Amino acid sequence: MDALDQQLISLLRGDARLTVAALAHRLKVARGTVTNRITRLEDDGVIVGYTVRLRPDARPNEIHAWMSIAVEGNETRAVIASLLGEPGVAEIHDTNGRWDLLAGLRAANLSELSSVLERVRLIKGIQSTETSIHLQTYRG
Repeated sequence: MDALDQQLISLLRGDARLTVAALAHRLKVARGTVTNRITRLEDDGVIVGYTVRLRPDARPNEIHAWMSIAVEGNETRAVIASLLGEPGVAEIHDTNGRWDLLAGLRAANLSELSSVLERVRLIKGIQSTETSIHLQTYRG
């Protein structure tokens, strides 16, 4: 994946309903380029689906968790690309210290969270993870 792929994914994460024409305009490339790249990203399994984002208070019983991720060697970009395609990953943060990445996870229930954790742990390049369930926010 190059910088254009990353920009395309970023735009789609912000609004997956953007038309190919709108994406092409924002990226300053031809519509055919956008179509070809989306097809390739889907075929390569980077884009695995499209979803709807809800207001945080729209699903009050949704489980939120934080996953700290240690990445093997120089695999950070590949791991991030894989995480971007995981529907249970709501956000990804690059960090310093013991962990390389911090992922915000969302799941409807514990069974779904378990499936998300299993899929993420199978991503090539992830060395180890530690997950904490978000219980309550005191200041936002």
